[in-house]
Amino acid sequence: MGFGVFIHRSDSIYDDSPAERYQFPSQYLRRVEACVGDWIIYYEPSKVDDTRGYFALAKVQQVIPDPVASGMYLALIEPGSYLDFADPVPFNGMDGLVERGLLNEQGRISGRAQSAVRPISPSDFNRILDLGVDTREPLLPRVDEIGISSGFQDEEAPFQFEHSRDRISYIGSRIVRDRIFRRIVLRAYDERCAITGLKLINGGGRAEVAAAHIRPVEANGPDVVNNGLALSGTAHWMFDRGLISLSDDLEILISRQVNDLESVQGFVNKTRRALPPRRPLERPHPHFLQWHREHCFKQ
Repeated sequence: MGFGVFIHRSDSIYDDSPAERYQFPSQYLRRVEACVGDWIIYYEPSKVDDTRGYFALAKVQQVIPDPVASGMYLALIEPGSYLDFADPVPFNGMDGLVERGLLNEQGRISGRAQSAVRPISPSDFNRILDLGVDTREPLLPRVDEIGISSGFQDEEAPFQFEHSRDRISYIGSRIVRDRIFRRIVLRAYDERCAITGLKLINGGGRAEVAAAHIRPVEANGPDVVNNGLALSGTAHWMFDRGLISLSDDLEILISRQVNDLESVQGFVNKTRRALPPRRPLERPHPHFLQWHREHCFKQ
């Protein structure tokens, strides 16, 4: 087992779904098999417009031949392991190359940088993970999550890790993952409710909007931005209970079981469609929207 880097482009020609599977040709089979049971980092090349750099973490569960594409294989991702980075990491950081194992003896970038699948050293893995998750920034709970705020909460020290496994254990926490997911989703939607269109900031400077999973974690919904929606409290409550849903083109669907249809129609924004993120790749994925319509929405 060992850490790896998998290259994935938002305009990929491969049948990839980073939170679920990674398709690759046979030439990379041994390298991918070396990552089975361990963690990989996804990287998007700098040639891609609006590149995300190193953008996510996932654990490889197994490798199988692609049942529909001859000569191709699939790396299946362990359910619940995928996590978008709170802060995508550029190929070149303030201190130079972040994946330093790509440097040759002359200190130049080697041909390994072109490999779609490559091993990565623990030190490089740790460096990228620390930058992507930013363990220096405490992920504190909301006041209403802990009841009454205690004065020393804001003095919480940043986490210090000695080993890769400590980092993995930290980001495996459901509390931590929820807060990272919140940052990712709210940033994508500019802290604005996708249903109402409202952007409400409380007196403490915090957006009064939640990051909702379209397919819940309990139903193997991944912590990926296109499985998320920024929703105000009432919209979140209605979405979770199947009183509203979305079509694949983001039309807002209202259940026939709503007892006050006129008020709900006045509650949603005037376009009658969910407001999308600025970046197309962050839009809700039809795969997750279909799941919500089939398993949650009350027709």
